Amino acid sequence: MKTNQKKAWLFLAPTIIFVTLFSIYPILRAFGMSFQSGSLIDLRWNGFGNYQYIFKDPEFWLAIKNTVLYAIISVPVGLAISIMLAWIIFDKVKHKSFFETTFFMPYVTSTIAIGIVFRYIFNGDYGMLNFVLRCLHLPAPDWIDDPAMSLTTIIIFGIWSSLAFNIVILMGALRNIDPNFYTIADMFGANGRDKFWRITMPELVPTIAFLLTMNVIGAFKIYTSVYALFNGQAGVGNSGTTAVFYIYNKFQIVGTPGVAMAATVVLFLIILFATFLQRKMMKKIGEY
Repeated sequence: MKTNQKKAWLFLAPTIIFVTLFSIYPILRAFGMSFQSGSLIDLRWNGFGNYQYIFKDPEFWLAIKNTVLYAIISVPVGLAISIMLAWIIFDKVKHKSFFETTFFMPYVTSTIAIGIVFRYIFNGDYGMLNFVLRCLHLPAPDWIDDPAMSLTTIIIFGIWSSLAFNIVILMGALRNIDPNFYTIADMFGANGRDKFWRITMPELVPTIAFLLTMNVIGAFKIYTSVYALFNGQAGVGNSGTTAVFYIYNKFQIVGTPGVAMAATVVLFLIILFATFLQRKMMKKIGEY
């Protein structure tokens, strides 16, 4: 038994070392730096000064507000659309593999590249989206250059970006549902709605819980989409700034790593709390 344990630890050693160096140590290092001020080569103890700074900084609270609103809106809406599309493809479409590949292509494509394309789509003067809206005699806002529309633009792009991964995972989960469940339901005269809500959705709860966790964490870490949509900025007047964009700006542009790490610690605690809440919620739902 002891020999087997030693061998097990030997095989686990590379992974443990890798996780320690590239996951655990950076977290501890960030926590330590949040109590220091100065440049990276001349850090000095600053106590809670960095935390006092960010809590008094209106830009930080705007970043947190935008990030929370983005997560609250984009995650459930994107997941609901993903479930609907996955169910339609699984139940109605014959050549499922083709559509799966089509939906998955954006996931393996660079977010920067897609963001550049969407920047043209959202253009207020000649963008495709506004062209369609004008044809339908609907308001055509300036999605990119209007500060009031910055967060809406990011949310729309975020919802679209989340569909690829969600649909592929949901399609795999739908295939694992026992077909006999639907056969028995047909024998008792169940319609499509009954089968969806009484068979499909309960069977998808574990998958939905997983996707919800991944999407919530991803939503709180949004940065690349903002960078791509607004050409390296966070919208006009930083109207579309997010928590990670704020951290990047304070670390790389302003040159205050201590402030950036303090914001990182706060964001880490928010993600931890949000993940805990959604897992408790999904556990309760799974019990019914």
